[in-house]
Amino acid sequence: MTLTEKDSQYLWHPYTQHKTSQTPIAISRGEGALLWDENNKEYIDAIASWWVNPFGHSNKFIADAIYKQLTTLEHVLFGGFTHEPAIKVAEKLMEILPKNQQKIFFSDNGSTAVEVAIKVALQYFFNKNEKRTTIIAFENAFHGDTFAAMAASGISFYTQAFQGMFIDVVRIPVPIKGKEEASFDALKEVIQKHNCAGFIFEPLVQGAAGMVMYEPEALQKLIEICKENNVLTIADEVMTGFGKTGKTFAMDYVNVNPDMICLSKALTGGTIPMAITTFTQEVFDAFYDDDINKALFHGHTFTANPTGCAAALASIDLLQTEEMQDNIIRINKSHLAFQKKIENHPKVITARTLGVIFAVEIKSDSEESYYGSMRTKLYNFFIENGVVLRPVGNIVYILPPYIMTDEQLQKVYKTIEEAIEMV
Repeated sequence: MTLTEKDSQYLWHPYTQHKTSQTPIAISRGEGALLWDENNKEYIDAIASWWVNPFGHSNKFIADAIYKQLTTLEHVLFGGFTHEPAIKVAEKLMEILPKNQQKIFFSDNGSTAVEVAIKVALQYFFNKNEKRTTIIAFENAFHGDTFAAMAASGISFYTQAFQGMFIDVVRIPVPIKGKEEASFDALKEVIQKHNCAGFIFEPLVQGAAGMVMYEPEALQKLIEICKENNVLTIADEVMTGFGKTGKTFAMDYVNVNPDMICLSKALTGGTIPMAITTFTQEVFDAFYDDDINKALFHGHTFTANPTGCAAALASIDLLQTEEMQDNIIRINKSHLAFQKKIENHPKVITARTLGVIFAVEIKSDSEESYYGSMRTKLYNFFIENGVVLRPVGNIVYILPPYIMTDEQLQKVYKTIEEAIEMV
């Protein structure tokens, strides 16, 4: 049996309707920005495998750090114990995070990083004997698949089977260009009408919504409104963190800081599942009490896994190299040139770029659903041409590894141009 045949016999894939979807492609190896399947067909990974591999596949620098840690201490429980790799990760993050972040809490993926933040926002006020039970989120947000993260997400087909089971979430419009005031007014109204504990947002870019972008000044205004009303703010940087927007964090574009930040994906360079939620000292202090019931009773078996910490340290070191920073600038310039080339194409509605993120919205004769016919047609075309891209409806985005070559980028652009002509 081939790998794909064995897969069909045993495995259940994410976001997949197995009755109608095509057989998954069995990948046998990867190097840099390239992947090869079991038949040795080559693919350019133009989305860094769901945004987690900024330094490419089989990165030797990260692999060596993992191997060294595995031969020293692979794992130890974090309840009642600690270890040097976790402390080093904390120290390293404190050097690059917004300066108000003082405490970090480890978990294992982006959803749980968000879950921790939302639980903390709600318990923060509970510990202070205040009744605040509402979370504010953007329309069409995506924050993960665990229950609180899913509740904060606004893409209905992810959540419709669970309606009526969620925490209280109220949504406001995204402050896209020209509609900022509507977002500001909606936030003020929500805060006035509800007992709001926190506001969670994807800073500057909504990933799963199709790389919807908005300006730092608009986000700053929203955060300021929350601060004026003692509503905690949560920056979900799971996708945007570690260089994707051109700065280390998307919040680096904003002049006010959030109370919490959620990190995962590129944190370990795509090697070992790990997530972190960071907090201000003020948030932490609301849990610091003689009363044990005010503690944060949340944890994961692999919390602060030393091997994952070693991968994270190596990943952050790579990000800070001059070569990697130059690569981010190079890719951004390349995206901007491609954007200028195609944004006036008769089949293009709009094109947009931030950092290494590029998105183009293609005209359609009908309203396109997330997994609609155009998306399937585009996805299949890209795969046939050896490029890994996952369109969101009629929106095609690129979020490449930072080590992608100019030649590989040009092939991705050319394939997208051909796809636009094809649909």
